[in-house]
Amino acid sequence: MSTKKPTIAPAEGKLGVLTVGLGAVASTLIAGVELAKRGLASPIGSLTQMDTIRLGKRTDGRNPLIKDFVPLARIEDIVWGSWDPFPDDAYVAAQRAGVLESGKHLEAISDALRDVRPMKAAFERNYVKNIDADNTMGKISKREMLNGIRADINKFKDEKKVDRLVMIWCASTEIFIEPGPQHEDIESFEKAIDANDPMIAPSMLYA
Repeated sequence: MSTKKPTIAPAEGKLGVLTVGLGAVASTLIAGVELAKRGLASPIGSLTQMDTIRLGKRTDGRNPLIKDFVPLARIEDIVWGSWDPFPDDAYVAAQRAGVLESGKHLEAISDALRDVRPMKAAFERNYVKNIDADNTMGKISKREMLNGIRADINKFKDEKKVDRLVMIWCASTEIFIEPGPQHEDIESFEKAIDANDPMIAPSMLYA
């Protein structure tokens, strides 16, 4: 077992957040953060933005906000990107989702939401049978899909000039797949990708 301590990059510069899926979950997340950036809403439910951490004894009264104690990215530094099988930008997606009110919430941040236009998704209908859309990479091999995802990530990083990236799965739930020998190690996984094995779902390619 390795004893090498992990190196954590400092939380500096822009942070790219890429969502796989731009439906109700992702569009609500993006809208909520953009509203909080502008002081138009409180980041309710955000552990990092609103919760505190206790230092020392309870009687010491040392309870700073987590965001002031841990070196985390500021919400002002977040830049959004996404993939989705539907071509709707985050503004249209949020309107369709109906979680937030258009006049009360969405119009004030419409410029930021319209700027989030989904890239073509790595998508196979066999894994999500209730979606039929055409903003996809098409019927290509799993290896080509994987290479497409990597190319999208690099292009996004270059165009948006972000320093770091994270990805969040916000897409529809895929069919259940039992773990098999294809998933036991990276070598088996890579071979299964090249063989277009049906045990390799799009979600695994994103991962």
